[in-house]
Amino acid sequence: MPFSLHQGDALAVLAGLPDGCVDSVITDPPYNSGGRTAKERTTRSAKQKYTSADSKNDLADFTGENMDQRSYAFWLTQIMTEAHRLTKAGGTALLFTDWRQLPTTTDAIQAAGWLWRGVLAWHKPQARPQRGRFTQNCEFIVWASKGAIDGSRNPVYLPGMYSASQPSGSKRRHITQKPVEVMRELVKISPEGGTILDFCAGSGSTGVAALLEGRDFIGVEKTEHYASIAADRLTETIRATLTKDDVVLAT
Repeated sequence: MPFSLHQGDALAVLAGLPDGCVDSVITDPPYNSGGRTAKERTTRSAKQKYTSADSKNDLADFTGENMDQRSYAFWLTQIMTEAHRLTKAGGTALLFTDWRQLPTTTDAIQAAGWLWRGVLAWHKPQARPQRGRFTQNCEFIVWASKGAIDGSRNPVYLPGMYSASQPSGSKRRHITQKPVEVMRELVKISPEGGTILDFCAGSGSTGVAALLEGRDFIGVEKTEHYASIAADRLTETIRATLTKDDVVLAT
């Protein structure tokens, strides 16, 4: 199979994987953002933070959203250190974040041994305008590499900004789901046939994009509900992309 999906704690799962088994780490960790006070940070769930009160989608909650900034930086440094071990020399890492946690994310990724390369922007066209303020219609993707990048190994020219709305209606399966069209562009940083790791797989959008673009995928998701959704989406993607050449008939 071109993908494997693990349900469990990311640090524990990654510790059992071999050195140099992935080409790129592309992940959307819990932002642990949106709390002006300790009470707001510790009493509000991810669902309360990231979905509006009038939302018609009854989406499942997820854990890991109540750390303060220092604790988040420590956790992210730990897990990105482990991800660094799993990544081949010259491989890459891409981490989603918001404006509040952008400095912490760039600190953590460097503390974990990565070479910070820059910040990409994800523009969300349908963000709500705010009277007297600038619209918060942009999230960020911190990207880095494990040492020098050999451009001849994967000679792509990728943009630094992406514009797409978050999935809505029945297509939205996760509270913080990212658009597959954006993820399909991001996975191209991995060479064709390479392997992509997402240790916060959620509903599996990174994996779906990887499979559609001819990459293999290793996913880890802690929440059982979302791991099940990711498994279904990945399996459906495999079925939809199979050709006659992929099938061997046994007699």
